[in-house]
Amino acid sequence: MSQSNSNDSPEVSMKKKAPNLDRFDRFMKKKVPKPFNQIVVKLAPETRNKINVVDFTGENLVDVASGTGDIAKLFSKKNDNLNKISCVEPNNEMFLIGKSNLKNLSNIKWYKASAEKLPFKNDSYDFYTISYGIRNVSDINLTLKEAFRVLKPGGRFFCLEFSKINNEIINLLYQQYSKAIPFVGKYIVGSSQPYDYLIKSINEFYSQDELVDLMLNNGFSNIEYRNLSNGISAIHSGWKI
Repeated sequence: MSQSNSNDSPEVSMKKKAPNLDRFDRFMKKKVPKPFNQIVVKLAPETRNKINVVDFTGENLVDVASGTGDIAKLFSKKNDNLNKISCVEPNNEMFLIGKSNLKNLSNIKWYKASAEKLPFKNDSYDFYTISYGIRNVSDINLTLKEAFRVLKPGGRFFCLEFSKINNEIINLLYQQYSKAIPFVGKYIVGSSQPYDYLIKSINEFYSQDELVDLMLNNGFSNIEYRNLSNGISAIHSGWKI
């Protein structure tokens, strides 16, 4: 999926409303399941649901399309703020919001950059996460190549994204729910256009298996995914070997 460079595009409109979007996101998170904890817990596949006893001290995380910094904050908290964490956010407004949200965590550094051109050396990180961001990159193959490049050998990639529902009844209900999102967005943010784009981008994004193929084609091994809420979202993971 490509992004338009027009200043009047829905993506740009969404970014310009970043402070209000942050308020909208917080509202929506009260209404839908919260998968953030699950992606952090899954960083320890052999001891799933027992992350509190896993020692990640010294292991580095790069979180791309960080937004308000939810993933970075959770990872840092689970590891007593002892890890080096790099947050990457391309949009200036969201960058400032996220950096302000996590300003008291000295182990977290913020970088304004795109997923397609990360400002890091090869083989730098143990973990790479991107949460609800890969759907909006301009070049998904280049994004995956960059993720592979900055991971250390033995490092692991995680992607949390909207996906395809595998239950016909739930899919029907979700499609009806999705139609209401632009109206809720207009009430809170003042415009429905960015949310029309949001729903369109979700519907046009790759299926779980199509994303697996893209990851394979860009170097990742031992790829797996886990559906959340019957596939409303999915966590994909893969290793750099």
